[in-house]
Amino acid sequence: MNKLPKGSKKLLNAWAFYDWANSVYTLTIASSIFPIFYSALFLSEIKNVEAFGFVFKSTALITYVTAFTFLVVSFTSPILSGIADYVGNKKNFMKFFCYVGGLGCIGLYWFSLENIHISLLFYFMGLIGYWGSLVFYNSYLPDIAFPEQQDNISAKGFSLGYIGSVLLLIVNLGMVMSQETGPEKMQMMRYSFVTVGLWWILFSQYTFYILPKGVSSGEKVTKAIVFNGLKELRVVWSQLKENLRLKRYLIAFFVFSMAVQTIMLVAVYFGEEEIAWGSDADKTSGLIVSILMIQLVAILGAFLTSKASSKFGNIKTLIFVNCVWMGLCFYAYFMKTPMQFYIAASVVGMVMGGIQSLARSTYSKFLPETEDTTSYFSFYDVAEKIGIVIGMVIFATIDQVTGSMRNSILFLFVFFLIGIVLLFRVPEKETI
Repeated sequence: MNKLPKGSKKLLNAWAFYDWANSVYTLTIASSIFPIFYSALFLSEIKNVEAFGFVFKSTALITYVTAFTFLVVSFTSPILSGIADYVGNKKNFMKFFCYVGGLGCIGLYWFSLENIHISLLFYFMGLIGYWGSLVFYNSYLPDIAFPEQQDNISAKGFSLGYIGSVLLLIVNLGMVMSQETGPEKMQMMRYSFVTVGLWWILFSQYTFYILPKGVSSGEKVTKAIVFNGLKELRVVWSQLKENLRLKRYLIAFFVFSMAVQTIMLVAVYFGEEEIAWGSDADKTSGLIVSILMIQLVAILGAFLTSKASSKFGNIKTLIFVNCVWMGLCFYAYFMKTPMQFYIAASVVGMVMGGIQSLARSTYSKFLPETEDTTSYFSFYDVAEKIGIVIGMVIFATIDQVTGSMRNSILFLFVFFLIGIVLLFRVPEKETI
């Protein structure tokens, strides 16, 4: 087909449609049905599993694997995006990660404790496929949209992703709840993993058909080009030393984001293990209802946070939101009943979307006047992912050593407290 001009409606909609395709992974696999399925595999009270020559607590193992995946993404994404920019085939890279992720989701159908290593490989494929494809998906935005179009089309992508993921989750929920016995529910969960993989791969085809391949520089891939992405990150780091406000804000973001992302990634595992649900059926439906509640409340939370930041300023609003997160850590340590978990889920929803969108927009506002915003945001993304790695490893280690996720979640209080102190140190005006 003929190449569509930059800014054309068809091109923008095709780009945004990839959110519809891939967002089902984050809701069904990362946040809801897979954590419930994984926890249900452990029938005994002692939820231990042997892997890689060690005996792990079940929740600690999956947290370590998640941390390792983010470590791989944080180091490979700057290198791969640099190569893709020069070779001009970022679409092929995006396709590769999409198919790896989709096949990983389908592979989860065969997830079992007997074959734990190949099972964790499928989990790794899904996670790295999602985050890997996202690197190239996001990098398309300045290529296909003019600056004045970028906010709107980005928001449209988010909306499409939200609608699509909730629709498929409701279908998956119906599949699981239609069965009477535990084994039948587990089988339906396995089928839901397949639906996610197929949805992701099939719906992405429209995006791949419309998006341009990329613009080649005509150069051969040399060692310098391979490491160009990492070189750009070093340049950003050296420039940060000259911008006190941006540097202090980024350090504060690194600390509190570490805790926020960790809680969001382990919330369902915590709810499954630490809350007294009664029956397994009540546990399954209760956890999925909690996830849907978080998604719905998050929209309101993002709106209220945006309003608060326009009235009180970004930093003051971020300090308040971090205080709420800090209180949640204390509350989570003591909560035991489903109702207490629902209350926590509604509060998490209120502050989850808000802190993510506000943190990113604050960083964008603090950037110096430069045309190279891509390198700055690449640095931001790598900082966020390394923060996730550190947060997840600390969480998993405390969980493994003490045998309780409650101790892990209470410890995250420290990161929010440090984050608040660091936010107070961010200057109101730019200091160079």
